[in-house]
Amino acid sequence: MCGIFGYTGKNNNAADIVLEGLKKLEYRGYDSWGVAVPGPSDVISVRKKIGKIGNATIGNLPDASTGIGHTRWATHGGVTEKNAHPHLSCDKKIAVIHNGIIENYDKLRSKLQSQNHVFVSDTDSEVAVHLIEEYRMTNALLEAVRKAFLDFSGLNAVIALEVGEEGFVAIKNGSPVVVGFGQDGNYLASDAVALSAHTRTVYYLKDNELVHVGKKEVLLFNAETGKQKGFKKIKLDWSVEAADLGKYKYFMLKEINEQPDIISRILKEDIEQAIQLAKVIKKSYGTYLVGCGTAAYACLAGSYLFSKIAKRHVNWAVGSEFGYQLDFLTDKSFVLALSQSGETMDILEAVKKAKTRNAKIGALVNVMGSTLYREADHKMLIGAGPEKGVASTKVFVSKLAHLVLLSYILEGKNLEGTAVLKKAEVSARDVLNESTTRKIKKLANKLYKKDHMYIVGRGLSYPASLEAALKIKEISYIHAEGFAAGELKHGVIALIEKGTPCMVYAPNDETYGANLAGAMEMKARGGYIIGVSHKDHEVFDYYIEVKDAAEATIIPNVMVAQLLSYYLAVKLGLDPDKPRNLAKSVTVK
Repeated sequence: MCGIFGYTGKNNNAADIVLEGLKKLEYRGYDSWGVAVPGPSDVISVRKKIGKIGNATIGNLPDASTGIGHTRWATHGGVTEKNAHPHLSCDKKIAVIHNGIIENYDKLRSKLQSQNHVFVSDTDSEVAVHLIEEYRMTNALLEAVRKAFLDFSGLNAVIALEVGEEGFVAIKNGSPVVVGFGQDGNYLASDAVALSAHTRTVYYLKDNELVHVGKKEVLLFNAETGKQKGFKKIKLDWSVEAADLGKYKYFMLKEINEQPDIISRILKEDIEQAIQLAKVIKKSYGTYLVGCGTAAYACLAGSYLFSKIAKRHVNWAVGSEFGYQLDFLTDKSFVLALSQSGETMDILEAVKKAKTRNAKIGALVNVMGSTLYREADHKMLIGAGPEKGVASTKVFVSKLAHLVLLSYILEGKNLEGTAVLKKAEVSARDVLNESTTRKIKKLANKLYKKDHMYIVGRGLSYPASLEAALKIKEISYIHAEGFAAGELKHGVIALIEKGTPCMVYAPNDETYGANLAGAMEMKARGGYIIGVSHKDHEVFDYYIEVKDAAEATIIPNVMVAQLLSYYLAVKLGLDPDKPRNLAKSVTVK
């Protein structure tokens, strides 16, 4: 979950370059940050701070052509400067940054303390720098890092910088690391988004790979054997502009507004890869959709879409729970994993466990070269471009669009599928027009002081309700819950009292009447009913129109909730891009 950035090259302002790189990684979630460069007195110079980087400058760090930096999301030890990275060796000649958890840190720490290493933090991460320092006494830095890493238990990434050494060394197992190849030097980051201003030519480290990133040359090694190996660079198609705010104040609003164009791009460019993936699904005996958080709700929506459109049963599961449901998998099973980053640990573990049952793996993922992308037998790129808001918006909508397309293609109704998605694009643009956004903003002004909110729907509107509630919780910190509208009478309605905001999805499908019945049940108990529908109804106290797009109406419906959560956060003075306690890429268990 932590952010990593490194630079080595022709420029002597490495500290500034690293700091700007870390600012590009703020969306990952963090509580402290730090930068290290070789100092003039044969030791490492470090600047560490708790809190946000914001408009920070690097201060008095010396000029240097190499530097590494880190944003920390606390696991072991509190949020303090001493616990922030980078960590230094006893002689201050080696600096280390770390992502992951060293599960056997306590045993390693005790042994190192007996060897007179002095620890200054409460973290597991500091073990890495002292263990490297110990091995460095009899080995070159590259070998010292390799040997230390092999002593760790758990999934980790470690980057080490030493005074007098050109460049830096990185090694990984589980946590993401990507090397960038630029004109003025070479880079390293935990996410390629941070490299977009410098290069689009990258290499994603695989598990158990060790890399020496030099100013002119990058060398790759097998971490287990130490033998050098070759590698193939890839070119990303993300533009610098895609990772910048442009005219928007927040990335979340920018990314919400990009969604209609993404649907349009999917219709123009992704039909063929959907056809190929549909062939794989047809051949499988048992298809399973797996995702975490927002992606899990896309999986649930997929199960409805595949059933209704393709007349095909698929199972869905939350990624962290899928590992407990593997007994039915065979070599004929197909597991389609959905992920924005392709680095979410729970998804990767689920996929690895499914592979032990010889199941085939598919990936609907937004990042080419990510771990999930590489693990999959069949890949389908989401193609939403970099998503920097922590709460997923455009990637979720892109997943839904691809699942709609897949469902129709499975049924042999390709043209009907594209027509339905085109309707969704038109309806999505309508949600974003000035009149509708003004109405959603006005609703946020009515609701921002409320403590609770409930969202209900049936059929495809049920996963829409779950996702809507998640967005409101993530961004505004208002307690919100999504429910199947038919379950109100089974206990949920006890929560409704006079003035309780209740949002009801009532699209133009077979659930319309039943959803209105749920609205009436809540209104009878005093609920304030917010209708999201193709037409107004007397039960609604507040109405937001969403034009009908058949099964793809879930897309503009969810966009209403995205905008509502955004305007709630802004009204409450919160940062919608970086909600508290959350990270974009969840790389710890």
